[in-house]
Amino acid sequence: MGAGHAHRLYRQGRSPVHALPPHTKLAAVLCFVIVVVSTPREAMWAFGLYAVLLSVVAYAARVPAGFVLKRLLIEVPFVAFAVLLPFVAQGERVDVLGLSLSVNGLWGAWNVLAKGTLGVAASVLLAATTELRELLLGLQRLKLPPLLVQIASFMIRYGDVITDEMRRMKIARESRGFAARGVRQWGVLAKSAGALFIRSYERGERVHLAMVSRGYAGSMPVIDDITASRAQWTYALTLPLTALVVCLLGWTL
Repeated sequence: MGAGHAHRLYRQGRSPVHALPPHTKLAAVLCFVIVVVSTPREAMWAFGLYAVLLSVVAYAARVPAGFVLKRLLIEVPFVAFAVLLPFVAQGERVDVLGLSLSVNGLWGAWNVLAKGTLGVAASVLLAATTELRELLLGLQRLKLPPLLVQIASFMIRYGDVITDEMRRMKIARESRGFAARGVRQWGVLAKSAGALFIRSYERGERVHLAMVSRGYAGSMPVIDDITASRAQWTYALTLPLTALVVCLLGWTL
């Protein structure tokens, strides 16, 4: 997998959550999200308990609340969709502040907001405590198809390369007096996008030829073989198992 690759979501630190093997954290987050999605929307108290559980994890990982809340803004499009549901959904209506809203739409909006927010928050905590390289190793350890892991690895590695290439092309255009002020400049931008695509494709071919010349035969060598002890698995799965108890109570109470 090569050297590490820092990302903006990662928060450097030393905590019990940071120290967990990546595949245990991936499994824990996946199981937690499945449990949250399986919870009946009418059990509103259960989602409050899920939020408390995530708060405990954030405290153990020493991740500030502001760090998590700022990155929850990524779900704004889903919030907009949820806000529209009570107005466009069919069925029984109820008046709220002079507005006629659908009961099913209100429940649907709550369902999307609660489950979506908890899922995004769990993902943010995972990214904040796990480096990208470790996430890839974790996916590999969980037996994800090797080809998918390799595609994700190259996408991460060369994303910054392509972004830097776009920045240099922008500087080159502006140094020649170009300014995108309207539709007339779209042609120049389209040509720049085409040139960027060709350069990226050629770079990919050169990288592939270099890999083949060094013995690449469809699989990447495993440099770090990450293992997890029973205690680490138990610690990681505490979150989804506790959430499962809450979910079962939500269905029975």
